[in-house]
Amino acid sequence: MSEASIVMVLFGSFLALLLLGAPVMVSLGIAALASFLFLDENPIKFVQIAFNSVGSFPLMALPAFILAGALMEASGISKRLVTLAESFAGPVTGGMSAAAILACMFFGAISGSGPATTAAVGMLMIPAMVNRGYDKGYASAVTASSGGLGIVIPPSIPMVIFGISALGLAVPMDAIAKHGEFQSISIPKMFIAGFLPGLVMSIGLMTLNYVQCRRYGYKGSGEGWSIAQIGQAAKSGIWSILAPLVILGGIYSGLFTPTESAIIAIFYTLFIGVFVHKELKLRDLIHSLETTTWLSGRVLLILFTATAFGRILVENQIPAIVAESMLSLTDNLYLIWLLIIAFLLFVGMFMETLAAIMILTPVLLPVAYTLGIDPVHFGIVMVCSLSIGFSTPPLGENLFVASGISDTPLEEVTAKALPFAMVSTIAVIIIAYIPQIALTLPKLLGY
Repeated sequence: MSEASIVMVLFGSFLALLLLGAPVMVSLGIAALASFLFLDENPIKFVQIAFNSVGSFPLMALPAFILAGALMEASGISKRLVTLAESFAGPVTGGMSAAAILACMFFGAISGSGPATTAAVGMLMIPAMVNRGYDKGYASAVTASSGGLGIVIPPSIPMVIFGISALGLAVPMDAIAKHGEFQSISIPKMFIAGFLPGLVMSIGLMTLNYVQCRRYGYKGSGEGWSIAQIGQAAKSGIWSILAPLVILGGIYSGLFTPTESAIIAIFYTLFIGVFVHKELKLRDLIHSLETTTWLSGRVLLILFTATAFGRILVENQIPAIVAESMLSLTDNLYLIWLLIIAFLLFVGMFMETLAAIMILTPVLLPVAYTLGIDPVHFGIVMVCSLSIGFSTPPLGENLFVASGISDTPLEEVTAKALPFAMVSTIAVIIIAYIPQIALTLPKLLGY
């Protein structure tokens, strides 16, 4: 049976269902099941894949981080982080919007989610920017664009998913023969590798923000910096500042795994919310549990169907065919990186990030191995590229969130967010072309 026939059944049914408006999860599942039946395989294998895909220890970090992020918003931790970022705005041109970017970095180190970061920061910073004379559309655009940092700055839910998707893939023997042994992939290593790339993307956003604010005439505060105000915000937010330090410090030092760190984050947040800030009420706790249950169930269903989809791809040598096709176009590493990034940007515009990672990792990671690209570096570039999809239409979840908060037409927010997407794309290309940005910290910390 030819690979072309399998590809037609697998991708044909998947795309047809998407065009009919079926959810990604349903499209993936039916396409995978149709391919199993086409290949005359026992459907019980489908159930076995489902069990194995959701039964891994690292995957326990997923609902735990979602719950930790929801609790931190309810307990007042995110509000205090935003206040601290805002206190640094001062007289700098575009200081308030720069503070929004900074706040997204802070909250990204807690939530691991782009839309959650946009919602938590946007609820506080968009009205604050409008009060300072910012245009509603621009305030929404800069917040939506910065919200994508939530999945780049560790801990990151997409990095957890990439790690799980990549762990089951064997390195092609011809790639080992040509390039030698590749380093292993682990979720702590991915988290550490994501820190500097997140910083590079943040600097790009802040630079464009400064240029745009000078153009629009968005000045800083007239009274200058207030050391007393910064000190007060730092004092009030000390427990909030400690939250990402506890989570990331424990992972980086090797004291606990990402899964254990997420559990510690939950108990830390509960303690701070109930006994220190005294803002976490029973109804907030119930709402956070409901949010976690809904999001976790949705992600796990996509994970199961995407794993089955990916298994069919790998077993039928589709990644090898894709690798050969790309290498037949050019063997220039920089051009291939551009092709991969362009493809990921296109996919990110139409598909949910987690589903895209689960579907594309089995296809593109073998291509990376064939080219001698470090798998951790490749994973970081993949996550950074897909993070831009949060602020690009038509999917653009962050755009919808920011538009809803500011009550601004989606078209206006989108138009003002596109320059930020361009700058983020340039930052991703720099991260791809200079592997040391992603790989220096893991090497220094002994990974």
